[in-house]
Amino acid sequence: MLALLGYMMIIVFMILIMTGRLSAMIALIVVPIVFALIGGFGSEMGPMALEGIKSVAPTGIMILFAILFFGVLIDAGVFDPIIKTILKLVKGDPVKIAIGTAILALLISLDGDGTTTYMITISAMLPLYKRIGMRPLLLAGIAVSASGVMNLLPWGGPTARVMTALNLEMSDVFTPVIPSMIGGVLFVLFMAYCLGKKERKRIGVIEFDYQGVAQQAATTEELYVKRPKLIVFNYALTITLLVALIMELLPSAVLFMIGFAIAITINYPKLSDQKERVANYADNALSVVSMIFAAGIFTGILAGTEMVDAMANSMIQHIPDVMGSHFAVITAVISAPFTFFMSNDAFYYGVLPLLAKAGAAYGIDPALIGRASLLGLPVHLLSPLVPSTYLLVGMVGEDFGALQRSFLKWACGSTAVMIIVAIVLGIIPF
Repeated sequence: MLALLGYMMIIVFMILIMTGRLSAMIALIVVPIVFALIGGFGSEMGPMALEGIKSVAPTGIMILFAILFFGVLIDAGVFDPIIKTILKLVKGDPVKIAIGTAILALLISLDGDGTTTYMITISAMLPLYKRIGMRPLLLAGIAVSASGVMNLLPWGGPTARVMTALNLEMSDVFTPVIPSMIGGVLFVLFMAYCLGKKERKRIGVIEFDYQGVAQQAATTEELYVKRPKLIVFNYALTITLLVALIMELLPSAVLFMIGFAIAITINYPKLSDQKERVANYADNALSVVSMIFAAGIFTGILAGTEMVDAMANSMIQHIPDVMGSHFAVITAVISAPFTFFMSNDAFYYGVLPLLAKAGAAYGIDPALIGRASLLGLPVHLLSPLVPSTYLLVGMVGEDFGALQRSFLKWACGSTAVMIIVAIVLGIIPF
């Protein structure tokens, strides 16, 4: 019954947000509460929801201060030289713009943080998309697709969880998967090319003043907030923060708080200027952070009622014995819907050990199951439970459901390519 209730809850939730009946934030709050009441968990619902909110609090704080940190640097003009270079290369050709977007997002994703990727990529490319008439939804889709493949990096999170959950080394899990990751990168570039061709057919190649667009490519157009004399300092601060994030010197929330405090104090020492910069990003920050805490209620109730465990067990138990020798491939395939419908922590710490145990019964090494579990990650980033994706759709002014409708098929394509590469090269056994 718990498994059925969990499946029904997710189905109802997806229908509501993808048909536009409810906003994602309201659905994240209302749907789990209704199903918790149906399941008879009314008296325990409060602590479950609170536990979920506590679990996402560090992420919410991190994204809040990441928005403020990169907002300050964008306003100060730190990314203007990069933006001008990109604009000169891609010009007004939608195909070049789409591919340039993918390359930029893939490179920035090397730090493993989706928030950073979206802040920089969208800030750099959105004015250009608007200027020549390309749909901002494509920009969001290309960025999330690139980040979905690069999410396999060990410091991105999921790979580290696999190593921790199954007590494995990086050489057991990540290193063998690199060829699959390359396959995913090539697919993202192919996707960008296809989408760019469609846009070129729709709007053509546009001639325009590149310099004028470059000046608008930051969030603000006011020259008085630019700080060209501090650009070297701002670059050094950004690089230092990214290195600290990769090395995990401190929790990411703390690092972004420190980075924001330094950035705003040095660039805008006047209190009135600081208040103005914070207010400039308050709307965006509030909408994203509120969504994150709403997602905490959803995950808290899903985990607290043990619907997640019941769903995982029901799926594992229904795998026929004759398919046992293909358990690694099965794990790779089901990792996409599992990481879509539950948090990474729930899947990698809760479900993956069960999958590894089941695979061992068929003689499959846990390391192979661990590798397979990573291949569904491109789909994961389109989950309504991923906080940074709300930041992405908020920045481009699009609807979350529209992003899912347009790019879930491409995310499944990325996953399929990575699985095929893994099978062909023997990274996981067929």
